[in-house]
Amino acid sequence: MKARKRLGQHFLESAWVAKLVEEIGPRPDEIFLEIGPGRGALTLALAPRVARLIAVEVDRDLARALGRQVPNHVTIVEADFLETDVVALLEGNAPARVVGNLPYNLSTPILFRLSALADEGRRLGDATLMLQREVADRLGATPGGKTWGVLSACQQLRADIQKRFVLPPGAFRPAPKVHSAVVTLRYRPPSPPVADAALFDMLVRALFTKRRKVLDNALEPFAAARGTTARAALDQAGIDGRRRPETLSLEELAALAEVLSRG
Repeated sequence: MKARKRLGQHFLESAWVAKLVEEIGPRPDEIFLEIGPGRGALTLALAPRVARLIAVEVDRDLARALGRQVPNHVTIVEADFLETDVVALLEGNAPARVVGNLPYNLSTPILFRLSALADEGRRLGDATLMLQREVADRLGATPGGKTWGVLSACQQLRADIQKRFVLPPGAFRPAPKVHSAVVTLRYRPPSPPVADAALFDMLVRALFTKRRKVLDNALEPFAAARGTTARAALDQAGIDGRRRPETLSLEELAALAEVLSRG
């Protein structure tokens, strides 16, 4: 079947599947959730090595074709992953491991969906994903650079992130115009610990939409909405208000979130 451009489909070549499976390291007692199985190259390679595999595919034709090829312990779900009740699919069999070749245009919302579903590592143990290399670089970014931002901070709060290897465009058919990378996120409780992870996310988004402003100015609307001032919150967190948001470390962002969560 031909790849559908509107769905961002790029199918992994079989020569790369074995390398990916080796990196994943599946065990026979594990449950896997696959996002976007496509033609099933990874699905069929994983199936003999795991206890159960649930694959969510939005493309009706691909889902039905793959459903005719898989053994009984593999379930093909024809659905949009972002609109799927994953908790119901897992039926309490947790933590599951996630794999997927994510469409470039949906990788960020899928990453946030996964971190929300992970529930501190109790529901999803880890996720090994193929992403555009630029997104992989943002996931692993450090403070002070242009790639440090909302995705970096919010994902690093909830997961240990490791880039495994880079894939050239020729690893896929059709070949994309950019390189890709395989990244593993191992989910865990927030670290540094925060009392309100949702508030942390809102704070990070508020700050990085004004990343070139100094903190005294960038933080003021968010602080005012919580009955305080940017200066008071920054002083309590021990942060210089003349700095810019992009210079804040994960620990400093967490400390600031803790101050603001107290009102």
